[in-house]
Amino acid sequence: MIFEIPGTKSIEIENLVLDYNGTIAIDGKLIDGVAALINELSAVINVHVITADTFGSVEKELAGVNCKLVIIPKGNQETSKLKYVSDLGKDKTLSVGNGKNDKLMLKESAIGIAVIQDEGAFVESLLAADIVCKSIIDVFTFFKSPDRLKATLRN
Repeated sequence: MIFEIPGTKSIEIENLVLDYNGTIAIDGKLIDGVAALINELSAVINVHVITADTFGSVEKELAGVNCKLVIIPKGNQETSKLKYVSDLGKDKTLSVGNGKNDKLMLKESAIGIAVIQDEGAFVESLLAADIVCKSIIDVFTFFKSPDRLKATLRN
């Protein structure tokens, strides 16, 4: 998927990397509607969910969801997430997160989006992101209505 951003370069996104808790799930439970949105988007982009699985529920919650699940060790999560995005190709990856351990992947991705939902968001991760949204649903809307993303990132 190519985003033409006026006044700057075009950004070709092949991968969407989603943090789990606080981003697409609250208290270990997938947010209503997210499974269907991931399944729809996965027809045009590679969707990855990366987590240390704090609540031990991610495999059950993502059963039947068309995404690649990556469970990382509980220690050094910030570096693990950055390495994963770098290995995918940070210049063609859009990452979404909210926590302290998401800061580096948000900063280094072609587009980093921080979300503020029930869990809140780490201030340094907000500052590392290119965009801040109030909900994960808003992030999926960027793929359906790319002019919203263009309007936010235009120069």
